[in-house]
Amino acid sequence: MRIALIGYGAMGRLVAKQAQDAGDEIGATLTSLQARCQVEEIANSLHGHDVAIDFSVGSAVLTHVEATARAGVPLVEGTTGWNPRHAEARNIVAEHDGALVYGANFSIGVNVFYRIVAHVASLFASVREYEPFIEEAHHKRKRDAPSGTALHLRDLLAQHLNGDIAISSTRAGFIPGTHRVGFDSAADQITLEHTARSREGFAAGALLAARWIMGRKGVYEFSEVMEEILLRGSQQ
Repeated sequence: MRIALIGYGAMGRLVAKQAQDAGDEIGATLTSLQARCQVEEIANSLHGHDVAIDFSVGSAVLTHVEATARAGVPLVEGTTGWNPRHAEARNIVAEHDGALVYGANFSIGVNVFYRIVAHVASLFASVREYEPFIEEAHHKRKRDAPSGTALHLRDLLAQHLNGDIAISSTRAGFIPGTHRVGFDSAADQITLEHTARSREGFAAGALLAARWIMGRKGVYEFSEVMEEILLRGSQQ
């Protein structure tokens, strides 16, 4: 698999290392500054690649979606902070018959955590004594708050529970990422928590998505990738 990396910060370098350890080839690498180039310029640098993986900045995501779609290269979009523009991205991919997989969090563990939270929320659907809440913490360099993962957790809870769901965010130090979902009552509290020890899980998930998206068309959320993989595993 020949991979183009868009954004070559901490995550980009980690993806590169894991890919090379697995025997994959890293082709074009665009730094965050280069990733702000014009669509045609980026598209021209992508020809001959099997897939592109983007961990850059939210403001440049639509440019990268269009560039990869024009180049005919599937895109794994790991950047956060562009939620309001998902519909525009879908339209761009459809216009160019491209392929895109995106996610609020590419950690395999977090995506299992999503399913645990959704199931527990369904159990609390008829128990009005408990009020749900979400707490999340990340390193001080993370730009968006609440995190995309916290927003997705809120959406999962809202499918089963009514009312406002509070989210509190902390940005400090070097925290890789912690997400806690709680159900609080006057009598007791139940909490579910996922803590990232490093960013390696995010890189592994992005590479998993990269292998999955090759040969496909359309737009997919990473949870759909995980759903297929988990289903396949349960049938073996």
